Parts: sequence; C-alpha cells; structure tokens
Amino acid sequence: MTELRTPLPFAGAATDADRPVRMAKIIDQERCIGCHACTTACKSENEVPLGVSRTYVKSVDVGLFPEVRRSFQVTRCNQCVDAPCVAACPTAAMFTREDGIVDFDKQACIGCKACIAACPYDAIFINPEDHSAEKCNFCAHRIDMNLEPACVVVCPVEAIFVGDVNDPDSKVAHMVGREPVQVRRPEKDTKPKLYYRGAHQATLDPLAAERPTGDIFAWAMQAPEDGHTINSGHEPGWPGSSSAAAVIAYDVGHSVPWDWRVGLYTWTKSIAAGVYPVVALLITLGLLDAGSDLWTLATPVIAGAFLAITGAVLIWDLEHPTRFFYILTRPQWRSWLAKGAVILSLYAVVLAGHFLAGVLLRGDAGEGLHLLALLGVPAGIMTGVYTAFLFAQAKARDLWQNPLLPPHLAVQAVMAGAAALVPVALWLEPDVVDALAWTVAIASAVHLLMILGEVTLPHPTAHARTAAHNLTSGRFATPFRAGVVLGAVGLLAPVAPVLALPAALSALVGLWAFEHAYVQAGQSVPLA
Repeated sequence: MTELRTPLPFAGAATDADRPVRMAKIIDQERCIGCHACTTACKSENEVPLGVSRTYVKSVDVGLFPEVRRSFQVTRCNQCVDAPCVAACPTAAMFTREDGIVDFDKQACIGCKACIAACPYDAIFINPEDHSAEKCNFCAHRIDMNLEPACVVVCPVEAIFVGDVNDPDSKVAHMVGREPVQVRRPEKDTKPKLYYRGAHQATLDPLAAERPTGDIFAWAMQAPEDGHTINSGHEPGWPGSSSAAAVIAYDVGHSVPWDWRVGLYTWTKSIAAGVYPVVALLITLGLLDAGSDLWTLATPVIAGAFLAITGAVLIWDLEHPTRFFYILTRPQWRSWLAKGAVILSLYAVVLAGHFLAGVLLRGDAGEGLHLLALLGVPAGIMTGVYTAFLFAQAKARDLWQNPLLPPHLAVQAVMAGAAALVPVALWLEPDVVDALAWTVAIASAVHLLMILGEVTLPHPTAHARTAAHNLTSGRFATPFRAGVVLGAVGLLAPVAPVLALPAALSALVGLWAFEHAYVQAGQSVPLA
C-alpha cells in the first residue's frame, strides 16, 4: 500500500497550535482519462455492492461532429465544511471528524434518508445489503494509518490528490491557492473541500447537458423510468439546457430518497395538526360549547388517530424501523427530524391527557381543558409546520427552499382539520357544520392562492424552475392538477348544506394528491 506523499498527523492533531488539519481532495480533470479505476478500487476497498457507488465517473460529450470531445467528472462526496447531511441527520450517524472528514456511523443510522435529501451533490446512498447510509469518506480507515485513499493509489495518471489544505507545504494547498480550481454548486454555501481542476461546466452543472433517450447508466443496475430513479440532465424535450451541444454519455442512476409515503405522512400530519386548533377556535368564538363531545372526546380521538398513522408511516419509511427510538434516545438537535419527533411526542401527550380528562370528567371537563389547550394549540400548529423546516434542511431541493412554506403548511392543516371534522360534526354537532364548511372554503382559497404563487412567480434558480415545470407540466402534472381541481371543490362547502360533506372530502383527497406531487417534483431534479 502507498503512503501519503506528505505524511501528516491525522486523527485531528495539528502541526501547530493555530492550524488544525483540514483534509481536502483535488480532482484534476485535465489529466483524467475516464478509466473508472477509482470507481472499481473504491468498490473493492470498501466492499461497495453492485448498483451503488461511492465514487463514479460521469462522461459528457461536448460539441458537434466533427468537433467533439468527451469530458469527465469524478463524482463523490464533497466533504463540506458546513455539511448539510450532518445537520440533517437526526442521530449523528453522519458526523464531521476533527480532521474535517465527513464520516458515517452505520450502527447509529436509522435509514431516514434525510442526509440523502440534504446533500446537494447526490453523494449519499442507502447500501442495499445493510440498509444504512453510506458515501465516500476519504477511505478514513486508510487515512488513520497514514495511507492514501484507494482511488488516489490506483489512478494511472495521478489525477487525484489528497492532503491537508491548511498545510502550506502540501500539494493540495499549493493547487487550491495557485491554480484555477472549481467546486460544485458554490451557491449552496456548504464550503466543499472537493476541488476540480480543468472541469468542463457541462459536467459540473447537472442541468447543463441534454440527456438522450434510453439508459445511459454505467456501474449501476439498470432501472426503468418508474418515477423512483433520477437520471442526470434534463428530461428529453425540456428546453432549459444551459450548455449548447452537450450530451451525457455515461452516468449513474440514483433513487429518489423519499417516496409516496412522505407525501402520505404530510397529509395525515396535516389532519392531526389541524383538528385541535380548529375546534379550539370554534370554542373561542362561542360557536361550540366547551362541554361538547366534539371537543372533549372526538377531537383528541380524531387527532390522535391520524397522529398515530403519521408515526406509523414515518417508521415504515425507515430503512431500520427497529431503531426508530434512536431519534429520541440519541438526538442530534440541529436536525428538524429530531425536533419534529419531540413536537409529535408532546402533541401526543397533550391529546392523551385531553382524552383521559374527557372520559373521566365528561361534560365537566370543558373548563379544565382550557389550560390544556394552551399547550395543545401551539403543539398542533408546530406539528403542522415543522416539516417546512425539515424540507428547508434538504438543501439539495430548491423547490422546497420557500419562505412561505411554513404558513402554507399551517393553512393546509386548518383546511385538512376542518374537512376531517365535517362528517363527525354532522353526527355530534350539526350546528357547527356551517362554520366548518366556511373554514374549509376559506382555507382552500388561501391554499389555492399560495399554489398559484408557487407556480406563476419566477423561481430564483434553474433547479427550482425545473422542479416547478415537472410539477405543473411534467411527470407529476396529473396528481398536481387533480389536487388543484379537487381542492377547488372545497370552495363549494358553504354553498349548501348538502355540499358540505362531499366538498370537504374532495378537499382532503385533493390535498393528498397535491402533497404527493409536491414532494416528488421537489426531488425530480438531478443533482450530479
């Protein structure tokens, strides 16, 4: 095995009191010949299964015949200084070592895939054999032995360099300080420590090259266009390519991290979150008696049932569902998945207390529940909106970086909560059905207006524009349009008593369709 050309004191030590070690890597694309030796060496060294890759070589053909050349880009973890995967991981399974290497602990991973959604470089995957998140970690086990990573050793043209960027004597520091190097997606402000020398823009920008029809995957299992696989480059026919005469030749397919279950979770959570504040508002406005069964019993039962479904869906979506309790027993508090688990737990406790008080005290529970509502209402609102902050941590997905997403989710919770209450109120409290119908209609109107703004106002980035195109006119246009039409039916809820129930149910189904389309379209843009 080959030792590092410039031995360094790894494991977080520093060469002097003021300069910590900060490991970085340079890929010299002017030397790279696209031989895939780094990919195969990485697979062998780290026992990476077929179908996934810690590192791979993307190839793009640039130019028009006869003036054509092939450009390469070696793609892997960017070892960010401000790593989004580390911030998003709820159990600290992704962590930054003292030498700056972003590493992972498979024993702590619950398989939530938040790190995959957060990574703007599409560098993380779920290992199909052990179901834990994995990525390039600079061959940290070799670094600890003062050995170069496997990819560095096998590169036949010495196109890969690794070293301490803080060491003025290292080759990496010399090249970063004196050569024109580039990083991928600098606008994400992750401060990547993977630098490219001489890379063509058509390879660095995942939207710059056209994607031909047919499979172009290399070093990965072939996959159909089933909506769960992302190919780099625009969909065929998409007019927004930013680089003329560039066509992807070889690439790797990547799975969408969050499938339909995440859209279902946001829907069930909206119902659970909205029921409690809506009924509390009816009582505050004097439209409902505090001793009503709708408040003392039905409200905690409905909200609790949908909250339980939400939790079940969340656990179902984990790759390691038996480790779900790690979120609470070893939380990483920068993660909104960890914070959300606490919010859901607090809301569940309030609903359980409310139900017990309603059962034990019946009609006399009304006044006493006012104090509990002081916790329940904000807990319900936070249950509805915390997902916006979770989505915001997914720096990879520009469609979700929307400052209006928290209020939009709050509006959706009110609409869903009121709509879910209509059939129960028809049985228990017919006098408040009209108020619930108006709540559904008003919330539906605001919801549709916010969707209108989402799809018509200019988006600041090409990634957000592409995702919006896929939402309204592309792969997910059908559920999106169905969601809008069915949501619009909710406007008819207060028109006539006979319309209240069908309009409320239509609004619920429409919200489900919209949530599915929104979650999937946000993940439909290639990142690498």
